[in-house]
Amino acid sequence: MLWTEPIVQTAAIVFSALAGLSLIIIRIRAGKRPTTLKKIVIPPLGMATGFIMFAVPVTHIPWLWGLSAFGTGLLMFAFPLIVTTRMEKVDSDIFVRRSKAFIVIMVALFLLRLSLHHVAEQYMTIPQTGALFYLLAFGMIVPWRLAMLSDYLRLSKAEA
Repeated sequence: MLWTEPIVQTAAIVFSALAGLSLIIIRIRAGKRPTTLKKIVIPPLGMATGFIMFAVPVTHIPWLWGLSAFGTGLLMFAFPLIVTTRMEKVDSDIFVRRSKAFIVIMVALFLLRLSLHHVAEQYMTIPQTGALFYLLAFGMIVPWRLAMLSDYLRLSKAEA
């Protein structure tokens, strides 16, 4: 059976929805255990390995598109995550506390991403769209995790 574009698009949407749901579940469960410096820093470092996709010519996009996608994640999508994520010190442990709006914000970001994805696919290939949204996601996670790191270090120093 040949993989046609609608099948690939549907599979990508289903995979994205499952990944988003998994992320929400993981984030909620993580709030029940203390956080560590590694738990804050490793996700963006692991995600950074995705830049290797740009070694494949089919994912190449114009620099301005890439900078715009990264900037959009940085300036628009990171803000709700930063605002709804707080650190709390309990005894000698530090916990990540998210507001009840976290799930709503994550679902809203996912739906917004889906609608933007549909628009972008009209102007570029599926691999290019994936590359563009990877940069948007990376632009979103870096400031969020830096804000978490800042809070974590502030609370850690308060202990000393």
